[in-house]
Amino acid sequence: MRGQSDRGAVTVEAAIALCGLTAVLGLILSGALAVAGELRCADAAREAARLVARGDRPLADQAVEKLAPAGARLSVTESGAAVTAEVEADAVGGLLPGLRLSARAYEVLEPGVSDVPG
Repeated sequence: MRGQSDRGAVTVEAAIALCGLTAVLGLILSGALAVAGELRCADAAREAARLVARGDRPLADQAVEKLAPAGARLSVTESGAAVTAEVEADAVGGLLPGLRLSARAYEVLEPGVSDVPG
């Protein structure tokens, strides 16, 4: 037979288990959102590189605004007859402080496009 000192032990154990379960589910959700954000950055970088290679930098900026996670930044580098677009963003809106999302895409410039503006 249990003594009086064991009363409420099951309730405490259940509360601890629920806290642990909540933390694990939160980590799984954050990881899934980070993976989705990385894929959005890759899509945005690919589209931006294609548009810049065609000579349409303003449309590339608009594409990154629409495709990438909020607050994403686009940087474009031209080297010879090619262009590289890189998109960087904070993971899960900055809720995961040590994690940065980034993607890079490479594209050959279209004929007649020799200068990538700004």
